[in-house]
Amino acid sequence: MDPLVAAARRLLQGARHAVALTGAGISTPSGIPDFRSRQSGLWQHVDPLEVASIYAFRQRPQDFYDWIHPLAQKTLAARPNAAHHALARMEKHGPLRAIITQNIDMLHTRAGSQTIIELHGHLRELTCLNCFEIVPSRDILHVFLESGEAPRCPCGGVYKPNVILFGEQLPVRALTQSKREARRCDVMLVAGSSLEVAPAGDLPNLAHESGARLIVVNLQPTYADEIADVVIHDDVVTILPQLAAIFDN
Repeated sequence: MDPLVAAARRLLQGARHAVALTGAGISTPSGIPDFRSRQSGLWQHVDPLEVASIYAFRQRPQDFYDWIHPLAQKTLAARPNAAHHALARMEKHGPLRAIITQNIDMLHTRAGSQTIIELHGHLRELTCLNCFEIVPSRDILHVFLESGEAPRCPCGGVYKPNVILFGEQLPVRALTQSKREARRCDVMLVAGSSLEVAPAGDLPNLAHESGARLIVVNLQPTYADEIADVVIHDDVVTILPQLAAIFDN
């Protein structure tokens, strides 16, 4: 067995309250592109502030929906991969008490995880910006994928997905819960996150300052590599099932 995997396993076996922090890298194997990678193209030909800020959405909602159309299509078609399922097993049979995710794709829920803090929102619901009615998104988004038209509420207002756009504050409850878990955990497992986006990217440092041990599993280096107990630069789909295997019996 790889010595780094063995070391990470020992930390998890000794943990009483482990927490996972996940980013886009855990969902790219499911076909959902990473916003910031050069290969994905999501930010390659557009200015994020021009299409994905709350100001731009209010002024030109169709531009946002034109841009998000291929991403929404891939997200609704995506299925949880081995890394998502591994975390679900760690929660069910091991020390994992919560998953803090930067992702909006709901794949942790589909994999069976129970305690999920969605820091950047989700595509599960839409909110009308006129009457503020909150509605399930599934049927409305399927109509949008066929028509390409920005979905509208019966009142005439535009529906906005319940995701956090540039210029919006993170959900207070989710942020508070995330900080609480970071301070409370004795092991934090960072999986598939570049840790470049605050405040989610600050949570490993908060956990470390509170006495937690850190495990980082990410293809590329992160700032947390310097303070982590175990750093594994490999694919989460390969590594996380190996970490979960110790709790499967």
